[in-house]
Amino acid sequence: MAALRRKFGEDYQVVNTNRSMTFSAPAKRKRQRFVEKNGRCNVQHGNLGGETSRYISDLFTTLVDLKWRWNLLIFILTYTVAWLVMASMWWVIAYIRGDLSHGGHESYTPCVANVYNFPSAFLFFIETEATIGYGHRYITEKCPEGIILFLFQSLLGSIVDAFLIGCMFIKMSQPKKRAETLMFSQDAVISQRDGKLCLMFRVGNLRNSHMVSAQIRCKLIKSRQTPEGEFLPLDQCELDVGFGTGADQLFLVSPLTICHEINTKSPFFDLSQRSLMNEQFEIVVILEGIVETTGMTCQARTSYTEDEVLWGHRFLPVMSLEEGFFRVDYSQFHNTFEVPTPPYSVKEQEEKSSLTSPNPLPVAPTPSSPLLGNGGRSGRRERLLSADYADHVEDQASRLPSKLQRMSSTKEEHLWRGLKMGPALPGGKASSTGDLPLSIQRLRSSSIPASRQGQLEEQVKLLSLDGDAEEAELQKHRVSAAISTITAPMPTPVQIPLVGSRPEDNLPPKLRRMNADR
Repeated sequence: MAALRRKFGEDYQVVNTNRSMTFSAPAKRKRQRFVEKNGRCNVQHGNLGGETSRYISDLFTTLVDLKWRWNLLIFILTYTVAWLVMASMWWVIAYIRGDLSHGGHESYTPCVANVYNFPSAFLFFIETEATIGYGHRYITEKCPEGIILFLFQSLLGSIVDAFLIGCMFIKMSQPKKRAETLMFSQDAVISQRDGKLCLMFRVGNLRNSHMVSAQIRCKLIKSRQTPEGEFLPLDQCELDVGFGTGADQLFLVSPLTICHEINTKSPFFDLSQRSLMNEQFEIVVILEGIVETTGMTCQARTSYTEDEVLWGHRFLPVMSLEEGFFRVDYSQFHNTFEVPTPPYSVKEQEEKSSLTSPNPLPVAPTPSSPLLGNGGRSGRRERLLSADYADHVEDQASRLPSKLQRMSSTKEEHLWRGLKMGPALPGGKASSTGDLPLSIQRLRSSSIPASRQGQLEEQVKLLSLDGDAEEAELQKHRVSAAISTITAPMPTPVQIPLVGSRPEDNLPPKLRRMNADR
């Protein structure tokens, strides 16, 4: 015990799950199991009516499925009756021919030599059937009916031997006894593995011969009622033990711990430590594989009820490294120890985490390098200075009353449009106003009173509240450039003195000659 505590810590307590020990907990009434711990299915078929004839049609399988005592009784009775019937037929032939009354005459040729009564006829049949052939009793050529009976006896004896001996051989070579050396843990446990709540149990192989292509499956047996009101007794539900990842394919050389992850697809999604005490279910475990020595398929079964599932426990390790080999200690195969495990279900944990986590605004993801530390800054900057976010703000402003819309539209319209069409940041590519639509060029050529520039700068400060100083300075620089572009005074047009009364007279001489030629 001291060595285990040094290995696993003082907080862990070893729990012996041997059912022979007594516990102080109140005894729970034993419930009916669907599958026993040894794998026997606790189901009986009754009221078959006229369907019993189906067992006779498959007589060989029926004999193999019988218990050993019934097989031995049928084996002995079949041979005894067959011998008595065939010995009686030989005695009847001898009686009809009169061989029984002329047994002592040397000049008389009987059907079967030295058959004078029923015991001698029975011994002749046994010697013929078993091919013993002592040489004292034999068939003569004067008895054609004896020759026909001998052929019939040979054929019938071969059929009976093949049927009964084959049945006994198949029953002896059945791989059911191989399942006796496949072990399952007495209890299943629920604890965390890799940060996820899991249902686990342990399997082991006591023989050195392997189970080829070993595969494990789990079924949850639980009665339920459908939304339509239909009651389904002993409804079967599949438990995922790694079918998608290949973890259900076992290399069963040493004891393995089978794990079922409890997630949204698991039937134990809303199972907690408190609700486990009130649940009624049964987990059926099926292990299948090919016996390496015989090549026959073997299946081992067991089950776990709700009182055999331990919450907050983990199995003790049974593997140890020795000099040149690994040692398995099966004395610790069924033992578990307590580990810290949340008593809540996975559903409750997800609901709790969703309530504590903040709800971020829906922002389009922007690619950023994981090596850079300003990925969040660039994403927030692009969100503030993007045209899509400006449209989003305008859409929110359209929900305001009409009077407030008129008050805010004059302030924000020039700001966001200036941000859209303003010059690029230092180091960026400059854009020409000639590439813009005519309506935007007119907007850029318009002027904004100086009294409203302070309001625009105040709005820029409000936009940069959630950023740092560097980001705010960058935004202010861009918005200031946009404002200066918008508020830039138009260049004063050069007044050309008019020479003539017509506009063509004010053109240069070269253009006037081109116009005259045209």
